[in-house]
Amino acid sequence: MLVKTNPDEIQTYLSDSSYMQTGHADRVVFPETAEEVAEILRAAARDKTPVTISGAGTGTVGGRVPGAGIVLATDKLNQIKSIARNKDGGGSAVAEAGIRLVDLQKFVDSEQLFYPPDPTERSCFLGGTVATNASGARTFKYGPTRKYVQRLKIVLATGDIIDLRRGELRADHSGQIKISLLAGRTIEARLPTYQMPHTRKHAAGYYVAREMDLLDLFIGSEGTLGVIVEIEVALLPKPEALLSGVVFFSSEADLLAFVSAARSRSLTNRESQSSLAKPGALLDKALEVTDRQAKKQSLGREEAKTHLDARALEYFDSESLNFLRQKYETIPAEAVGAVFFEQETTAATDESLMNEWLVLLEEHDALADRSWFATSEADQAGLREFRHALPVLMNEWFARHNQRKVSTDMSVPDAEFAGMLRFYQETLQPSGLRYTIFGHIGDNHVHVNILPRNDDEALQAREIYLQFLKRAAAVGGTLSAEHGIGKLKRDYLPLFYSEENLQEMSALKRAFDPAGILGRGNIFSEEYL
Repeated sequence: MLVKTNPDEIQTYLSDSSYMQTGHADRVVFPETAEEVAEILRAAARDKTPVTISGAGTGTVGGRVPGAGIVLATDKLNQIKSIARNKDGGGSAVAEAGIRLVDLQKFVDSEQLFYPPDPTERSCFLGGTVATNASGARTFKYGPTRKYVQRLKIVLATGDIIDLRRGELRADHSGQIKISLLAGRTIEARLPTYQMPHTRKHAAGYYVAREMDLLDLFIGSEGTLGVIVEIEVALLPKPEALLSGVVFFSSEADLLAFVSAARSRSLTNRESQSSLAKPGALLDKALEVTDRQAKKQSLGREEAKTHLDARALEYFDSESLNFLRQKYETIPAEAVGAVFFEQETTAATDESLMNEWLVLLEEHDALADRSWFATSEADQAGLREFRHALPVLMNEWFARHNQRKVSTDMSVPDAEFAGMLRFYQETLQPSGLRYTIFGHIGDNHVHVNILPRNDDEALQAREIYLQFLKRAAAVGGTLSAEHGIGKLKRDYLPLFYSEENLQEMSALKRAFDPAGILGRGNIFSEEYL
């Protein structure tokens, strides 16, 4: 097992993409087996040495930034162990935690299979995506990582190894959980009593549900309950073809009405086909199109038989387009917003679906003749590059002004989204600050990035960010929809959870990690341990 202690060699393992200050650790260890992970943790628990789990370092909330002790790097746990097919055309894959998501997806793609989770930074490790319940643009259709995890091999802080398969262990009706260990001991604990918010995405605190599968407790636990070393994920048949587009609008009201209609029709069609979509409101009335109107648009035309079904709906506001014009001069000058969409097609439906999208765009006065569409893999790669270019440009801004970004990750219930979006805009527009609003509008989850140019503006940005958090909490939203809490956002949890809830979470952690060594400072501060 490789161990590194040289400060120059371990420097890159003491930070992540959160722009927090570099952390401190005595050494970085690189186990190659679950048994080596267990050996490390047993010794650390005995000596009460903090252990921070390191994935690829793509996290944005400081989860990998250590305060002391050991960094346990999963880089060498990087094998795809098996792949299997089902009669329905799907399958499953077993891989270790340190495999890069992009490598797993390329491998299953070559087997004509499909793994849907798609966080923006696909160089992340698979284990990290499970630890944060990662999501992305395709979550609008396919849901987050949780939906695809079938089995986990986990090394607990005590050095015990458990292998959990979905459906094998559940909490009882009172929220009591029990896990028998090979050593003859039993872990017993009680789930927190809070309920999940009514949002389409949620990644803030431990997942709980009535009589829940215990596998779900570890998904999204941010490395605080155990070290995930091996994952079995479900795979779907590879879609035959894809239509994607970046469509521009000269009116934001038209853009929001288009999103509402596209989303409503997608959800309606999925429900009628009993697809993978979660049940929920068919229409975001916050986008000011009624359910009855959208159904009439969807079902009143013959083309609806082709099942318009967006798998991604992404939003770019006018400030985002201003940033992107630095690199993309062909963005129409009159465009005040844009939507990126994807739709899966077949040879039999590609033409009719393209026509249906064009009709929908015409109905909502899009700048269709100035927009971009792609059906080939090369053109689609270009549109995905456009979608990912904005974070890169903003990172260049922060480096130029020597400031940290102030970025939201909140999501709110369907009926609250338009009010939340207006609150963002009406607060920021008179502030004099530069900002962008973009992201997963199909899931009521957009990212507001405030771009301070100096320390005074940074203070102003943080004050505005706190206003946004309080508004999200007041309307039943979540602090984090996809990036988790880590160390960067833990101090805001009391806005969304009561003190009793936080104590319940910390008690649950102590049941699995009695010495309090794992992910110390992640999710909640050390005082709770």
